[in-house]
Amino acid sequence: MALDQETFDQLVQTVRRFIRERLVPLERQVDETDRIPDEIVEEMKELGLFGLSIPQEYGGIGLNVTEEVKLAFELGYTSPAFRSIIGTNNGIGSQGIVNDGTPEQKAKYLPKLASGEIIGSFCLTEPDVGSDAASLRTSARMDGNEYVINGTKRYITNAPHAGVFTVMARTDPDNKGAGGISAFVVENGLPGLKFGKADKKMGQKGAHVCDVIFEDVRVPADSIIGGKEGMGFKTAMKVLDRGRINIAAACVGVAQRLIEESVRYATERKQFGQAIANYQLIQAMLADSQTECYAAKMMVLDAAEKRDRGENTIQEAACAKYYASEMVGRVADRAVQIHGGAGYLAEYNVERFYRDVRLFRIYEGTSQIQQLIIAREMLKRFAG
Repeated sequence: MALDQETFDQLVQTVRRFIRERLVPLERQVDETDRIPDEIVEEMKELGLFGLSIPQEYGGIGLNVTEEVKLAFELGYTSPAFRSIIGTNNGIGSQGIVNDGTPEQKAKYLPKLASGEIIGSFCLTEPDVGSDAASLRTSARMDGNEYVINGTKRYITNAPHAGVFTVMARTDPDNKGAGGISAFVVENGLPGLKFGKADKKMGQKGAHVCDVIFEDVRVPADSIIGGKEGMGFKTAMKVLDRGRINIAAACVGVAQRLIEESVRYATERKQFGQAIANYQLIQAMLADSQTECYAAKMMVLDAAEKRDRGENTIQEAACAKYYASEMVGRVADRAVQIHGGAGYLAEYNVERFYRDVRLFRIYEGTSQIQQLIIAREMLKRFAG
């Protein structure tokens, strides 16, 4: 459900103020300590940021996709770790239940996800299974009125903090493709559910990732999302389709911040008696960044609006994610170049963002996977 314009505008203004007054001043601290302060997480809960995309009937704000990406533009202005802590609750950690969950599953988990009482996490990738998600090996074997889950999931965002996991596992060992996969809601704390050590990453400090290990983890039969086997891969793809649009929006937000940092530095920095912003080669880099950011923003808004109209947006979501994630990498590179030697120093924000944005080209489908999706959809549409 879309909010009325006045209410939505107030939400945007509130979030924008919160980001600039509370989050931006803490960016360096979070990068150095690899931790978001508890009081910030509590303030995010009070603002309703954990339930942006969760329906209002379950305690969320219930933004449509267009509204969600406009908020993502704002959230992208600061370090991606801040978006990450709320991102799984609004995206991959909740949308499987929102889209395909049973009424009982929705009533049990969505209010807690919307309030931030629990963090949701999404378990698809495995040590030997990344882009080829249909080949996953984690198994879920029926035993009486329970499923027994075994396997390891890798690079799982927010896993160390999660209270509930959406887990993709193979329920039909004879079906080696996507049709043999089911999605489960698995609560933290069950016997046999373990975690690997937190991964040390290039960037996005404060956003925590680790392995999730299932050793004979028993879950009730009604933990299967939607109550039906074999639908897990379809659930995952629906979740990732919306998630890709959101990631693309976050890339736009970061690019806007990097452009702002670049313009400010170019205006203040003087060489040969004048601001470097007066030199045409600097202007060319600024212009390229602004043009590409604008193009990505329009792609994101177009994909979001089409999804809100109920159109198939597999191709548009892939295009937006592919272009925006590659775009923000180029913008970050130019930002460092405009800053010169200063851009390589941790004293300046562009050094941190340069590390942070590299991940956008990898998760929720690498750029190469997006290319394959785009081409596949083109050929399907041509064939009619």
